[in-house]
Amino acid sequence: MAEAAAIQGTVPSPARRWLRRAASFAVAVPLLTGLLQGVSAPTAEAAEKASGPGSVEVSLDTLTPSAPVESDTLTITGTVTNEGKQAVTNATVDLRVGPRMTSRSEIEDVAARGAYREGRDPAPLGKPYSVAIPRLGAGLSKDFTLTVPVAKLGLDDAGVYQLGISLTGQSASQSYDRVLGIERTFLPYEPEDAEKKTQLSYLWPLISTAHVSAETGANLQQTPVFENDDLAAELAPGGRLHEMVALGKDLPVTWVIDPDLLASVDAMTGPYVVKNGTTEVPGRNQAVAERWLDALEKAVQGRKVVALPFADPDLASLAHHGKEVPGSLSHLQQATALAGSTVETVLHVKPSTDFSWPVDGAVDPSVMAVATSAGARNVIARSDSFRDDLSYTPTSARPIAGGTTAIVSDALLSTAFQGDLIRAENSTLAVQAFLAQSLATTLEMPEKQRSIVVAPQRMPTSAQAHSMAAGLKGLSAGRWTQPQDLQAAAVAQPDPDASQRVPNNRAYPRKLRAQELSTAAFQAMKETSDELDDFKVILTAPDRVVPPFTNAISREMSTSWRGEAPSAALYRNEVLVYLRSLTQEVQLIEKSDLTLSGRSATIPVTVQNKLLQGVDHLVLRLSSANKTRLQLDGEAFAELPVKINGGHSQSVKFPASANANGPVTMTAQLYTEDGTPYGAPMRFTVKVSEITPTVMLVIAGGVLLLVLAGIRMYSQRKRAAARNAESEAEAEAADEAAEAEPDTGAGNTPEAGGDPGTTAGNGPRTESEQPSDPTPDTGSESGDPSGPGEKVDR
Repeated sequence: MAEAAAIQGTVPSPARRWLRRAASFAVAVPLLTGLLQGVSAPTAEAAEKASGPGSVEVSLDTLTPSAPVESDTLTITGTVTNEGKQAVTNATVDLRVGPRMTSRSEIEDVAARGAYREGRDPAPLGKPYSVAIPRLGAGLSKDFTLTVPVAKLGLDDAGVYQLGISLTGQSASQSYDRVLGIERTFLPYEPEDAEKKTQLSYLWPLISTAHVSAETGANLQQTPVFENDDLAAELAPGGRLHEMVALGKDLPVTWVIDPDLLASVDAMTGPYVVKNGTTEVPGRNQAVAERWLDALEKAVQGRKVVALPFADPDLASLAHHGKEVPGSLSHLQQATALAGSTVETVLHVKPSTDFSWPVDGAVDPSVMAVATSAGARNVIARSDSFRDDLSYTPTSARPIAGGTTAIVSDALLSTAFQGDLIRAENSTLAVQAFLAQSLATTLEMPEKQRSIVVAPQRMPTSAQAHSMAAGLKGLSAGRWTQPQDLQAAAVAQPDPDASQRVPNNRAYPRKLRAQELSTAAFQAMKETSDELDDFKVILTAPDRVVPPFTNAISREMSTSWRGEAPSAALYRNEVLVYLRSLTQEVQLIEKSDLTLSGRSATIPVTVQNKLLQGVDHLVLRLSSANKTRLQLDGEAFAELPVKINGGHSQSVKFPASANANGPVTMTAQLYTEDGTPYGAPMRFTVKVSEITPTVMLVIAGGVLLLVLAGIRMYSQRKRAAARNAESEAEAEAADEAAEAEPDTGAGNTPEAGGDPGTTAGNGPRTESEQPSDPTPDTGSESGDPSGPGEKVDR
């Protein structure tokens, strides 16, 4: 190769080789530098995280008072935790008070900030309103308390101010002061009563999941059967529903109640059973249920109560997937009709029933149509669905076409207490953000009073309920808000500039749409409903069956199934399976094949009723597959009514006539009086074996011979008896003549002669009566299933 290169003149000279090496070095140096920088960058980032901003977590546990006035003293407690790998020295916990915020959106921006930002976060107040921490080791925490007179905070005027609690310190790798951690919150400041206070309506929902099954006990009281005993845990002290009642009784709220919850708890106050695998165990939480209902009844007296439709049906699911399934909307109407009476019966207060509440207040034209289809005139929506292009928050109520009022709840206030609020820090931050947003709403247009509605999540946790209560108590001074019930909010003067246009279908949130009940779910509900309709018409006491299943179907439509599709499907299936188990208690008893010998006969078919109540309005139809061979009352089929008491069977007998020999398939089918088939058909075969005229003559001749033989034997026996009687008479006469004197002519004639056609003491016997004839059997027939080889009655 060297020789070839020399020939071609391509071997570089020593000078060229040196230049090439120098150029390679010049290129390699920046590449190596970049590589080294790439390797060192993560190391620098790790060092920054270990000792720089964000290495210390600042937790704000309490802030009191949450809405101070100038004469108050602000107290803040919390914890600082060194999450870095180096100890922090010469640290100070400081309070930073920012400038007055000018809009609600600015509050959102500040809440979304992360680490400390120089120039955007305010300067610390400094001593004496700080806490010194000489050393905070890696992984260690230390509590702190800051106490500052409100007058020293430098608050100029009413408004919302940013509060920052920060830790400034040094580390081994950073020997100068740096802000290593910060937590931000808000301080609403309104020293005097606002000129125009915002009217605030806060909904306090009492809603739970489905707990009661469609099953009931067979006793007179119809003992309810619960799917589980989870409801008892919610009602017990510390449970979610217990806390909602205990807190709500002292708050200015509007109670929004699912009547199904009341009905379920009311059922728990008496005997009830709980499913436990394949068995049932007695429920033992009657006292818990009684105490909760008693506390709730006292809490709602004199207060406004809104009753949702029974079981809180998912209106959006109905609108998007259910309304095309026949009968689905009728369940919403039934649930609405049941709502008021249930609440009034249990709590002894008359509720409002003209409010609908779609999930998260999300609406579109179809949701609005379904929400008002059962008579509701007010639909609770939300401002992130019903959007306004305004610089302020308008009054919630606004008229919609058709006489409907959309009550557009405030999205920021309604979602203020979501998420995990078990930690004190999260709860405190949520309360302060809620108060800040409410004050900012008032200050948007301080010269104009507005009515705002807050619709929180349907089923708050215990921690969320406590935070909600803390937020409302922060407003208790009434300096910028005043309480208002939902009914008053619904008739408040609407803002003419607020949007009255219902969002289109495309605007409905995809996340919510993905959680909806499917069309298949509503079809399954229809199947259950149709079978219930067919079943109830035959019952003599339908009120023992219809309400439990109607309520169960309403529960199948509940909003509580969102995100729980497998559980929802299981509940629907259990309801349908149980209904079918009841309908199958009324059935036809299977028959074996029959043999019909002759031209006419009676074919019995047995109907069994294992229910504890009677059945009526049923018709049994028996059909012949071959009318030419076998007819029923002259036709191809015959129908007879069926009415059976509970726990009994009935044998229904059909007259039949045969015209030709051979097998005939018979079909027995129960029908309701309107012609709807009930249960499965039952088929059996009748074997027709007709007797011909010739055979009949032979049989008649044989019978005649038997009769003649019998007459002959009878005559012979009579003659023999007469001869015996005559001989005995002659013998007696001879004996008498021998003992007495002869009497002329007397010995040749008997004294008495017996009639050959009579018997002593019995009178005359007819020729048709035979000593061997049996007594006719008039006993009732057995209603048991027929056995093999059965013959029809003739």
